[in-house]
Amino acid sequence: MFKRKSTNTTVGPWQEMWIRLRKNKLAVVGLVVLVTLIVMAIFADYIAPFSYREQDLTNKFALPNAVNWFGTDNFGRDIFSRVVYGSRVSLRVGLISVGIALFIGGLLGAIAGYVGGWFDGLLMRIVDIMLAIPSMLLAIAIVSSLGGGLTNVMIAVGIGSIPQFARITRASVISLKEEQFIEAARALGIKNHNIVIKHILPNTLAPVIVQSTLGVATAILSAASLGFLGLGLEPPRPEWGAMLSDGRPYLRDYPHLTTFPGVAIMVAILALNLLGDGLRDALDPKMKE
Repeated sequence: MFKRKSTNTTVGPWQEMWIRLRKNKLAVVGLVVLVTLIVMAIFADYIAPFSYREQDLTNKFALPNAVNWFGTDNFGRDIFSRVVYGSRVSLRVGLISVGIALFIGGLLGAIAGYVGGWFDGLLMRIVDIMLAIPSMLLAIAIVSSLGGGLTNVMIAVGIGSIPQFARITRASVISLKEEQFIEAARALGIKNHNIVIKHILPNTLAPVIVQSTLGVATAILSAASLGFLGLGLEPPRPEWGAMLSDGRPYLRDYPHLTTFPGVAIMVAILALNLLGDGLRDALDPKMKE
């Protein structure tokens, strides 16, 4: 007699998440667009046909054509090349500012949720004060104080995003710290900081990953807003929001100066939101079949 092969295969939680994510077509589209933007940012030197600094004053305000796919701006610079190079700035601001917010906010939220008591109350009141200030106004105030530049923009946007990560991490830690496996770790004499780092924080990854994805989209929009207000990078370095601001005086006669950087911002944020919604559904235990 032939023995039937066992069909029982163990699927890890991350594999299971990927399987559910692939079923969400919009999330897959968002992931593909995001990967495309990342590749474009990494290989901008090879993708862009011109330097973002290169000017041709004899070819100002050229409409989209076979040579200049997105046309040229008021200095004769190729808009397509500047959009490609601008993706580096936007993605860098989004990723690093979210990293700052995740590290500081996640640390504060984890400590507050695990320690509890008056310390939790004090930290959360500070977070509430930060939440009472619109994140965009807080970023404008920080950049105005520190000055423009890529580093200051990332710091400003990151600080404005700290409260969201602190609250999400705190809520997850509070729900986990009374679980039996945490009580067992305490009974074994494991120190509190090891319990938080090795046992609690890894189990808070699902909501943090979703918030991080959506936070990158918010950070890109905030950086574009700061650039539009003239508080971003120093020219001529391209940034999508600054390109919108530069093309605003010519919007009536040469709308392509603002159309293409605006579409780039829209596509990047839409892709991140679609991916974030897909990850939220894929990581939600209630969505499991």
